[in-house]
Amino acid sequence: MDAPRILDAIESPADLKVLSDEELGILAAEIRTQIVETTSVTGGHVASSLGAVELILAAHSVLDAPKDKLVFDVGHQAYAHKLVTGRRDRFDTLRTYQGISGFPKPSESPFDVHPSGHASDSLAVATGLAKARLLKGTDERIVALIGDGSIAGGMAFEALNYLGAEQLPLVIILNDNEMSISRNVGSLMKHLGNLRATSGYRDAREALQERMEAGGAFSNAVAHLGKTLKESVKQFAIPQAMLFEQMGIVCTAPIDGHDIHELRATLELLLSMDAPALMHVVTRKGAGYEPAMADPERFHGVGPYVVATGEAKPKPSRRRTYTEVFGEALCHEAAADERIVAITAAMESGTGLKAFAHRFPSRFVDVGIAEAQAVGMASGLALGGRKPVVAVYSTFMQRAIDQMAVDCALADLDVVIALDRAGIVGDDGPTHHGVFDIAYTRMVPNLRVLAPSDEAELASALHTALALGGPFALRYPRGGGEGAPLPEQPEVLEPGRARVLREGGDVALLAFGRMVGQAAGAAERLAARGIEARVVDMRWVKPLDEEAIAEAAATGLVVTVEEGVVAGGAGEGVLEVLSRQGAEVPTLVLGVGDAFVMQGSIDVLLHELGLDGEGIAAAVERRLRG
Repeated sequence: MDAPRILDAIESPADLKVLSDEELGILAAEIRTQIVETTSVTGGHVASSLGAVELILAAHSVLDAPKDKLVFDVGHQAYAHKLVTGRRDRFDTLRTYQGISGFPKPSESPFDVHPSGHASDSLAVATGLAKARLLKGTDERIVALIGDGSIAGGMAFEALNYLGAEQLPLVIILNDNEMSISRNVGSLMKHLGNLRATSGYRDAREALQERMEAGGAFSNAVAHLGKTLKESVKQFAIPQAMLFEQMGIVCTAPIDGHDIHELRATLELLLSMDAPALMHVVTRKGAGYEPAMADPERFHGVGPYVVATGEAKPKPSRRRTYTEVFGEALCHEAAADERIVAITAAMESGTGLKAFAHRFPSRFVDVGIAEAQAVGMASGLALGGRKPVVAVYSTFMQRAIDQMAVDCALADLDVVIALDRAGIVGDDGPTHHGVFDIAYTRMVPNLRVLAPSDEAELASALHTALALGGPFALRYPRGGGEGAPLPEQPEVLEPGRARVLREGGDVALLAFGRMVGQAAGAAERLAARGIEARVVDMRWVKPLDEEAIAEAAATGLVVTVEEGVVAGGAGEGVLEVLSRQGAEVPTLVLGVGDAFVMQGSIDVLLHELGLDGEGIAAAVERRLRG
């Protein structure tokens, strides 16, 4: 019989307050075991969650949540938080369909403050909560947990600037593990690295804390320095001024992020101040699980794995992913054209650029978690005669729409934006589904948009974008391809020209991207029921093939199928063309409706949305019946 666990007695963060530091340490080990056991089955963000266990336990043992607010940045490190906030018994459903989310989700628990999932937004949310507290005259305490990769993001800097100027009472826990997803880059990372190694700063900071702990006039003075804090701290305490303190935020020396006692004592001290403070915490990604510590980048987001070794569990008949194909195709293009430069935003591995970075290091740029910088920089590279390719997840590109429209498209520059994870991505849920990119790229003048339907089409789409020049966006999905062999030499696709895959006179299925395969499956189902469907791989979201649309109007029903939101999507574009052509034909637009899509496997979610072969065929039959 297994010995009872402390974890099994934890129903809410209030239960942590009665535990000693030693008992919290035991609980931390139990939580790590639970995280590893669960994610070995469900997959998940393992390394970041293992590294943040003590941080979360310390915070919850000091705070009075949900009255006090613990705000997560990104949220992929929140598994310990979920385990101690009443979701232990459902933790085995993590990231599964109708299970608990892999990210904080307010509809799931009152302890989840906001639906995090993207980097660098926690400080803005936390400053809003602190300002609301001030306006209401209440006394809840606000703590934001942000990583060293996320704090380098522009949105975080904007919040820091406001926070320092307004002197809002807020504690920032900076989780410094020297990595975001890929290894961190940039001057702030060098600054933090230097700070870790500077004993003079550490000694001065410890002396400052001792004097604060002594209380009295000095402590009160620090707490009310207000907007004079910047110069005051520089003058009376710190021989080499810190970036954060120059912004008006009291900053601790780096402390051990796995030392429960030190974490709790420091946090209690900072929460007692009536001023903004930053608690600099150094942790180890993957702490407590050797495979994750040895390879934290792979264990940032991993599928099911073998606990004993960390090796991925075998998948049957694995096909090459679209990401892998893109990376290989880009290397092929770069070998033939030295003007090509690849840019990523802290996603070297995730976007398939590892091989490119190895082969062409001088032409590879990682800007860190800064998508707007990536796209803005691409415009400058294009102005300088280079041919930049920005590889970014569709959902993260939402942060750089302005740069895409103004910096790239308005100037009609040779910039290619490769939108990985377009469409439904599965287990990470609503913050990560790439369902908005068709709408936000379609609206931009000068921007041409391709949606390849298989691996060969992706290689040709990239080749086309680089050969024709001008601003381009390519969208392709997560996961394995269709098994199409890659061409020896990709073709240049004629702009606005679709390809007909199957003839049929009863209905025309105009499909985009991955939905082409689903439309073909629907056509087979319909044929078995006596309905002949024309299947068209539209290839281009913009410009649309108006001739193919006119031919589709000669059938009994025009159906568009896209793996994105219907509002502003490709289907609406087809309806616009039909309207201009004066066509009078029944239509049906299939895609993602006006609701966020939750987590679950891609196949399950496509079925739920009616975007698999079965769902498309059923929708067509219902429409034909009128």
